[in-house]
Amino acid sequence: MPRPRLLFVSPRFLFPTNEGGKIRTANMLREMKGGAFELTLASPEPSNGSQFVDQIRHSCDRFVGWPASHWGFVSRWCRLASKLPVSVANDWSRTGAACIASLLAENPDVVVIDFPHAAVLLPNLAFATASVIFTHNVEAEIFERHSHIAGGIKRLIWQNQSRKMQAYEQKTLRSFDTVIAVSPRDARAIQSRYGATDVQCVDTGVDIESLTFTSPRERGNASQNGGTIVFTGAMDTPANIDGVWFLMDKVWPLVVQKRPLARALMVGRNPAKWLRSRANALGINWTFTGLVDDVRPYIVDADVSVIPLRVGSGTRIKVFEAMALGRPIVSTSVGVEGLEVISGRHYLAADTPVDMANAILRLLGDQNLREKLAVAARCLLEENYSWARAARQLERICLRTLNNWSSSRI
Repeated sequence: MPRPRLLFVSPRFLFPTNEGGKIRTANMLREMKGGAFELTLASPEPSNGSQFVDQIRHSCDRFVGWPASHWGFVSRWCRLASKLPVSVANDWSRTGAACIASLLAENPDVVVIDFPHAAVLLPNLAFATASVIFTHNVEAEIFERHSHIAGGIKRLIWQNQSRKMQAYEQKTLRSFDTVIAVSPRDARAIQSRYGATDVQCVDTGVDIESLTFTSPRERGNASQNGGTIVFTGAMDTPANIDGVWFLMDKVWPLVVQKRPLARALMVGRNPAKWLRSRANALGINWTFTGLVDDVRPYIVDADVSVIPLRVGSGTRIKVFEAMALGRPIVSTSVGVEGLEVISGRHYLAADTPVDMANAILRLLGDQNLREKLAVAARCLLEENYSWARAARQLERICLRTLNNWSSSRI
């Protein structure tokens, strides 16, 4: 019997896998290929997309792309007047919408929309097939959290965008047969906010095989007045920019009071110029790497991984990556939200500047504690989390949705 056909629509070209959402999606598709479904992946494609032909081949049976759009700064600001949230309006593409309409006309057995943003490409929200939407975040929640920490005109803009996203998510999510969340916490939020009736969960995974554990004991003790911390993430996103600022202005002065030779590695693309200028003006030992091919050497080169995020939703893959590599973590509640990790066993929790500085200093001065947390975290990942496991969860949910949809048509 031929396998049922699954159309997977992504608002982003998945390669290189240098962002959390792309890492999650690409790894699960790779693990699903050759399984229960014949996979068609549809997404925008950049001009250099041909460089990633091998990665595409390993992730789907068929790829269909359209030219990626490039919106300038002015164009993005003009979209503030749109009825749609700016982040959704920026994913609209006339060519992309025509491409998706053509693929839907082929009558796939299941259509999966990756991120609510991708639904803007659909001709309508009335499906003639089983439908699933994969929500990596509760998008409106991200905007709400930005509005809580912003001031002046920025707060008004975030509040406006939050209201638009709330309306967009409610209309969109309730139109699908099944909604997938990345944690039970997000699933409860989606059910409460939007009244979605069938909300399922897929765990966050980690590539244990490619992330070799390096014991903190192998790295040795941090020098008495020094030590290295690391933060990884795209440095041009509002949530990461805010987190880096919080770490730099509120936490770091407390760290260097006790450890004046401490240094920090900020690893990720496009660091904001004003952040680099601020670090230079303060005379602190911070390095902004910009885009790197591989974050692993930078994480391993640190004593402690810090997640200083105050804004976000969903789950942060960077947490599991640092844990897999053997680097103990200090994180805010938002940083580890949705992950089944316990403060004091797998990481140290810290939401205030004083608590975060104290946690960093505690780890830098205690190799035994670094080792204890690192080993416990790695064991947790090996026992419970893998991309293969997450992919099987996604596959089962899609099969279940298809069976329910087919039964309702009899």
